[in-house]
Parts: sequence; structure tokens; C-alpha cells
Amino acid sequence: MVRIRLRRTGAKGQPSYRIVAADKESPRDGRFLEILGFYNPRTRPATIQLSEDRIYDWLSQGAQPSESVARLFKVAGLLDRYERFKNGEAVEALLEEAAAAETARNTSAKTHQDILPKSK
Repeated sequence: MVRIRLRRTGAKGQPSYRIVAADKESPRDGRFLEILGFYNPRTRPATIQLSEDRIYDWLSQGAQPSESVARLFKVAGLLDRYERFKNGEAVEALLEEAAAAETARNTSAKTHQDILPKSK
């Protein structure tokens, strides 16, 4: 069975993750079939980049997302778009919507000035 799950990368204490399609029995950082995206929880807001057309393909072939990846998909709105894809909506329109959502999601709402404490 194929699972869509996180594969840890990054230095000690500074994790970032690749979202990969891998066989269920393979180790967490072991062999995988395809890289489907990237997740960096250390940025504010967290960076999530997904290759939605490939994810749709894997999901339609029966791949199951892990719990953590399912949460990421829900935050990104991918699961809602996948349901619309299964109901026959055009892939191109869904991918355009996903690109716009990714741009909005990965743009920081706070600027550097908002984070710094104000001096008196």
C-alpha cells in the first residue's frame, strides 16, 4: 500500500519535511516513490508547497495520506479541491485556484517591523 507521508530533512533541531509517496513498509527517511511537496514549519506562517496534480493522481490510484499529511492537505484546502476533482471539475481550474491559495498562504501577514518590540 502506498502512503503519502512526511520525510524529515534539515539539520539537527531545524526540521523541514518533504511530502512523499512511499511504500507503507519503508522507513520514514528511507526509500520513496516520488516527491510531492515541501513543508517547513519553522517559518511564520509555515511554508507549504504542493504538487497538486501529482497528489490527485496518487490519491486516485488509492494512496492514503498519513494523519499529519491529511492535516496539511486540509489547511491547504487540497482535500476540498480533490473532492471537486472527483466530481468532474476541470483540473486546470483547480490548479489555478491552488496556485492563488498557495501564494496567499505563504505570504507573511506580519512584516519585520510588526515583529520587533517598539522602543520607548
